[in-house]
Amino acid sequence: MFDFIRTHSRLTLGFLLLLIIPSFIFFGVDGYSRSTEGGNATVAKIDGQSVTRSEWDQLHQRGVERQRRQDKALDAAALDTPAARLRTLEDIVRQRTLVAASRELHLAPSDARLQRLFQASPDYSAVRNPDGTVNREMLSTQGFTSEGFAQQLRQEFAVQQVVDGIVSTAFAPDGVARAAGAALFERREVQLQRFGLEAFKDKVSPTEAEIEARYKANEAKWRAPEQARIEYVVLDLASIGKDVPVPEDELRKYYDENISRYSVAEERRASHILVKVDKDAPAADKKKARERAEDLLAQARKAPAGFAELARKNSEDTGSAAQGGDLDFFGRGAMVKPFEDAVYAMKAGEISNVVESDFGYHVIQLVALRGGEKQPFDKVRGTIEAEVRKALAQKKYGEAAEQFTNMVYEQSDSLQPAIDRLKLDKRTATVQRAPAAGATGALASPKLLAAVFGNDALRNKRNTDAVEVGANQLAAARVVEHQPARALPLAEIKDRVREDLVLTQSAVLARQAAMAKLAEVKADPQAKLSNTTVLARGSLAEGFPESVIAFVLGADPRALPAARVIDIGEAGAVVVRVTQVLPWQPSAGEAPRVRQSYAAVWARAELAAYEAALKKRYKAEIKPAAAEATASAPSR
Repeated sequence: MFDFIRTHSRLTLGFLLLLIIPSFIFFGVDGYSRSTEGGNATVAKIDGQSVTRSEWDQLHQRGVERQRRQDKALDAAALDTPAARLRTLEDIVRQRTLVAASRELHLAPSDARLQRLFQASPDYSAVRNPDGTVNREMLSTQGFTSEGFAQQLRQEFAVQQVVDGIVSTAFAPDGVARAAGAALFERREVQLQRFGLEAFKDKVSPTEAEIEARYKANEAKWRAPEQARIEYVVLDLASIGKDVPVPEDELRKYYDENISRYSVAEERRASHILVKVDKDAPAADKKKARERAEDLLAQARKAPAGFAELARKNSEDTGSAAQGGDLDFFGRGAMVKPFEDAVYAMKAGEISNVVESDFGYHVIQLVALRGGEKQPFDKVRGTIEAEVRKALAQKKYGEAAEQFTNMVYEQSDSLQPAIDRLKLDKRTATVQRAPAAGATGALASPKLLAAVFGNDALRNKRNTDAVEVGANQLAAARVVEHQPARALPLAEIKDRVREDLVLTQSAVLARQAAMAKLAEVKADPQAKLSNTTVLARGSLAEGFPESVIAFVLGADPRALPAARVIDIGEAGAVVVRVTQVLPWQPSAGEAPRVRQSYAAVWARAELAAYEAALKKRYKAEIKPAAAEATASAPSR
């Protein structure tokens, strides 16, 4: 029964991801600039600070690129829609509102605390050197400076305290959680009988007059849309990079400078015995704890094979003592620094000296090592070449973009000069004024299509201007043939009109049959429908229409049985009778999980309310310019 929570995990995981994953989308990029029309327009304002159009574009593109790196199977076009861009802007406003709150509450960590948090958090292990310092090379490959990274990190931890102050106080009383669980997991026994259109198609035979009347009544439905056959070219990093030479020594240098990216992370497995003592405890207490740790160390070294039993009896780490002190495999950044430094300085089987941390005193035994292997250059050469080629192409893009823009404008009677000069591929397509379903690349850009159907391109047969259709992507097109919208003659589409009418008439018969069955069921409570099943909120995923689920779960339990005919579109009609309610009976382990999930959802709701109050307090708003920018934004 708990499958519904797993199936609809977005309900709870959204708030958990908020707490766990650092929002690197809000990093600045040194030296970044973009010259676009309207780039300085204010699209949002928070606490008196503006967000410009160019800044929004930059942060959105960074988010898209980050998601593509994490999952290369993601469709770039789906990440760059107007709705996705608007979500990015909403995230920026939300983040900066929380930053304003953290600033007013003075929650930014000190330099010393920031260093400790950075070294202890596994989220930043990818940009951390073995000695705990920031990997400047790794930052630079992502366009970051160490100073900017530190500033953003301080902001991340400050914002986290604002968020934690709300979500960590959320709780769910058992009674309330059970009531919510009962509403969520309640099931209902139902009887159903479908009346599909296929069963009635043979019973209808539209006349010629009916077909003609159908055609005339729906002339707009039978029009061929305006369209244009075009040729177009795209200038992007791929087209520039294909002819960029990549010296072998550059590839070797890149490999050496980024060797950590081509290495399997080393992990170590250790066991420990902890003698707890607070870091601020009196000196006498700390001395007593250390003496006990030294005594345990002597016992461990005297009988190394008995380390696990010694840990079970003496370790005060409740999480590992029962496992003989075993901490399993872990990598750098997973443990506090003194502990990690000691483990990574040991050999397998070795027992450390007493190690002091903020938790107390540790006696550590290194059990095993794994990882640390480096991928040979030849194995990753292809990946490196692609990355270096892209970086070199990026440097040439500005100059090439200027040439492209000038040539398609100044030599507007043909795209061939730009094709020859920049070695581009000429492409062809038939397009309409709006992007076709599933369109990608330049053909999904409303801005390019608007230029194609502009007066200059249609009537004067000139090239369109160079249009930005994506990050580092320009496109230009010219119309080869234009066909205005026109009414299709009945003779050409008669079969389509007939089929449309057959479906409509079959739907009428299907509903009539369903209504007759409903009358029979109401007249005779013992009458059965063809199928009996149990439905719940998760049944939507099993193929049951939303309208059916809504009726079944909305039926008054005090007035059962309840029956109705429900239209299900092209699938026909269905008679549904709700016969009884099956209450939720949680198992012993299920109720606590529901309570936990309910608390998580409630915490997210409280956080959303708090964020709304903060936005009002700091006068956070999205400006009308954002809607205009979203409407004209290209989709890739």
